[in-house]
Amino acid sequence: MVQSSPHPRPASGSGPVSGSVPGVGKTTLVQKACDALASSGVGVEGFYTEEVRDRGRRVGFDVVTVTGDRGRLSRVRDAAGPPQARREFTVGQYVVDLPSFESLALPLFTKAASDGGDRKVFVIDEIGKMELFSKAFVQAVRRTLDSSCSVLGTIPVPKGRPLGLVEEVRTRRDVKVFTVTKDNRDALLPDILRTLEECVKHEA
Repeated sequence: MVQSSPHPRPASGSGPVSGSVPGVGKTTLVQKACDALASSGVGVEGFYTEEVRDRGRRVGFDVVTVTGDRGRLSRVRDAAGPPQARREFTVGQYVVDLPSFESLALPLFTKAASDGGDRKVFVIDEIGKMELFSKAFVQAVRRTLDSSCSVLGTIPVPKGRPLGLVEEVRTRRDVKVFTVTKDNRDALLPDILRTLEECVKHEA
């Protein structure tokens, strides 16, 4: 299913890739889109989220920039170390490392804003519960979506209590949402690329 606004704003980039369940392949799809865009001469910046496994067991998530820098986003309690004196943020069994996340992700938004959006796509994978503990991240996402920068991002499908920024992004008139499933994830790539290329074209 593809959801789009009736009055998209071409200059402002396009929308989140939305997966139905964790592990559906949103990040893999984003990475394939980034590779294809880079091959066509479009600049790509931003970050994606990657699972961290230990002997086959998922122990957390890292934030990885498009250029390959890596930082911790979260770890399960036994892999996160002893509780810290500062306030802890948790999602299920995962302890979120907010300072690590912010130190890697926030400068990417600052750089994108200073570079301008000319023939570039900014990747935000993802706008989810863990990332939303950061107020600075929430503000940076809003500023970026309000700018002329084209954005490729991921958001979770609604489940339980709505997440404010996620619903705000989902319902923006200048955002096009692709719902990703295991059955359609490969077929969606050409549609996502066409949408992004159209957005980048309007930037020029």
